Amino acid sequence: MKYKNKKLVIESVSVQKIAQKFSTPAYCYSYKKLKENILNFKKNFESLSPIICFAVKSNTNINLIKEIKKFGLGADVVSIGEMMKALKAGINPKKIVFSGVGKTSDEIKYAINKNILLINAESESEIKEIEKIARTKNKKVQIGIRLNPNTDAKTLNQISTGKKENKFGVNEKIFFRLVNFCKTSKNIELKCLSVHIGSQIVSHKPYEKMLNVITKILKKVNHKFEYIDLGGGMGISYENNEKKLNYKKYSLAIKKFLKNHQAKIIFEPGRSIIGNTGILISKVIYIKQNETKDFIILDTGMNDLMRPALYGAKHKILPIVKTKTKSKKIYEFVGPICESTDKFKSIKNFQKLNEKDFVVICDVGAYGMSLSSNYNVRPYPIEILVKGSKIQIIKKRQKYKDII
Repeated sequence: MKYKNKKLVIESVSVQKIAQKFSTPAYCYSYKKLKENILNFKKNFESLSPIICFAVKSNTNINLIKEIKKFGLGADVVSIGEMMKALKAGINPKKIVFSGVGKTSDEIKYAINKNILLINAESESEIKEIEKIARTKNKKVQIGIRLNPNTDAKTLNQISTGKKENKFGVNEKIFFRLVNFCKTSKNIELKCLSVHIGSQIVSHKPYEKMLNVITKILKKVNHKFEYIDLGGGMGISYENNEKKLNYKKYSLAIKKFLKNHQAKIIFEPGRSIIGNTGILISKVIYIKQNETKDFIILDTGMNDLMRPALYGAKHKILPIVKTKTKSKKIYEFVGPICESTDKFKSIKNFQKLNEKDFVVICDVGAYGMSLSSNYNVRPYPIEILVKGSKIQIIKKRQKYKDII
């Protein structure tokens, strides 16, 4: 995305033309950026020959999953619905990993029937449920056990998953007990040690700490794991000059780890693949003046993009047409939803806007549309994929008659 003759373009297409033709709010993705992200990820971890499973929760658009599948990626899923989407998109079941703390019996049955690569179990009760279902089906099921490494990912508390107070995984003591339980089972094949410490991680150091914890566990446990699933959580840059994860340093830390532990590495990237591919095009409905600031009321609300309201996430906001005139007041970009948390960002020295102008909210490819809702009975936005000069509607705008 760049400015050309002071007008914002995504690949070779004018964002203003998209807004005028398809109306707003509109999610718009760049195929070029998606391809670039996947190839960059693969290149940086090439020497590890990992299984790369795209975290479907980050973006559940089936047409995007189909594009991602073409690059040989598998899927990390956390529900039966996500698994169905991954399979419908053509992803090989032997590249699907099923994560999550609350898998139901029906979801476990479905996963077993589809012969997916791994069910990453997160509790003793879940493993016993998997064994019971596998026994009735007379099958041997490949599983992983998710370890909680009690590692602080130095990210937002709301998206931290690897500390002892988080609901995910099991502690060291329970982990050893579950390994021994699996060894006595005729219907469970323990293949994987799984971890995931959080999301939007921008330093390799928490990952190094996580690898050190795994090393200590592997020295104590009398079991050979075929796979080590390191999860995802790789961060991207949301604001100017914001740090992003150094893949090379992380890759070197994993190589060091593998010198003593021969296993196949699994990654579950989501945000790092899809996050910066997407923009959310919005229109200024009203400008409401206040003594200290102006409220820029957009037609996009927290129902369309939940991240800022959910955990105070910051996204860059850009005008579609550049001008030299600056606003003298602070602009607070807000949505139309009847909640005070329905706001995106306060910005000083933004260019002067008028009602009916268009702006874009940047880097919304991950946890944008997938976290959206029909709150206030508002329809889901349209989703568009841009390939060079071509525009493809990958999901139609929801109609009111479909939700009423």
